[in-house]
Amino acid sequence: MGEEEFIHVLISLAILLFAAKIFAEIFHKFKLPVVLGELLAGIIVSPFAFGAIPLFDGKPLVILNETVLQIGEISGIVILFIAGLAITPKEFLKGGAASFTVGACGVIVPFFVGYYVFTLFGIGALQSVLVATALTATSIAISIRVLTELGKMQTKEAKLILGAAIVDDILAIAVLSVVTTMVQTGNMTPNILDITFLILKILGVFVALLIGAILMVPKMLHAERLWRSRGSIEGIVTASFFGASGIAAIVGLSPIVGAFAVGMAVASTKIIGRVEEYVEKLEIIFAPLFFAIIGAQVNLTGLNLYVLFLALIVVGVAIGTKLVGCGLPTMIFLKDRSKAMRVGIGMISRGEVGLIVAGIGVTSGALSSNIYTTVIIMVAVTTMITPIWLKKAYSKEQAFN
Repeated sequence: MGEEEFIHVLISLAILLFAAKIFAEIFHKFKLPVVLGELLAGIIVSPFAFGAIPLFDGKPLVILNETVLQIGEISGIVILFIAGLAITPKEFLKGGAASFTVGACGVIVPFFVGYYVFTLFGIGALQSVLVATALTATSIAISIRVLTELGKMQTKEAKLILGAAIVDDILAIAVLSVVTTMVQTGNMTPNILDITFLILKILGVFVALLIGAILMVPKMLHAERLWRSRGSIEGIVTASFFGASGIAAIVGLSPIVGAFAVGMAVASTKIIGRVEEYVEKLEIIFAPLFFAIIGAQVNLTGLNLYVLFLALIVVGVAIGTKLVGCGLPTMIFLKDRSKAMRVGIGMISRGEVGLIVAGIGVTSGALSSNIYTTVIIMVAVTTMITPIWLKKAYSKEQAFN
């Protein structure tokens, strides 16, 4: 990266972070979810809106090059590490059956309903598969921010959302791997045994990563004689979750899964209070930056009536399938309708995987521009609606109490 591009990246990050904090203040004043303001800030200053003004040597003021997007990914890793601190391995394993069932249903129901609905409307099989894949994964960072803001991270439903979202993410990555191969080869009838093996392999890798983090991280952090200088514990913790993220990525998992595993491992240590105090400061910068960068990737320039019609359908499917697919299994485990509803709402938001699928589809030529824009709208709407709805669901409980 040249010096000019580096300066452009710095200016882009400065604008995104500044806009995120300004809009966070505005939304906080009106008692709206702060994360919504940060997302909206990103959309407004994006290179598809006001950030397109050619003030930087004829180039857009805000760019979303590989470096900016990678910083967004790093921010997401920090957020998921912080989320992992809210649940110990014992609590995660205790809710294993519930997390796996809710997470699995949260992938299976949107995928198959999305696929069949789109084929009913005459969309080709490959495009329908891509849209269905975009419907699978939950963007848990949105719900985490709202639950933290409301002080609800220790509730049963919050812990179930966390556990289910990790399972959801693992399975969605497996689906994405299969679909990417289908796009590259044009083969619409992949081997069922190959798919099953891939999913079991990815689940096995996650379990190994989690066990490794649980066994190694606490021992490393409890070696007090080693860590005497200022900031050593904080530095080792950061190195651990970045390292685990890298290992997860190497073996084909989402990097955030590794960060979450280390977060859970740290949650069971006696220095958890010190780490929480440290990560609160990290969150101040990385969380708004993450959501602003997510918002900045929303491109609505391809809007037309046909796209709006398709978007209405796919948004309806996106919301309904998570509410039903995640809400109904939650009823079985928590036996509480309002908690089941909150889990369903907390799983609605799509994000990174939806954008990745859209990008793979459009760059390979498998997705038309109309379907691409439809997926982007679905990601934007579900991301914007989740924090509002989740906050409203809890405000009803507080009003009742």
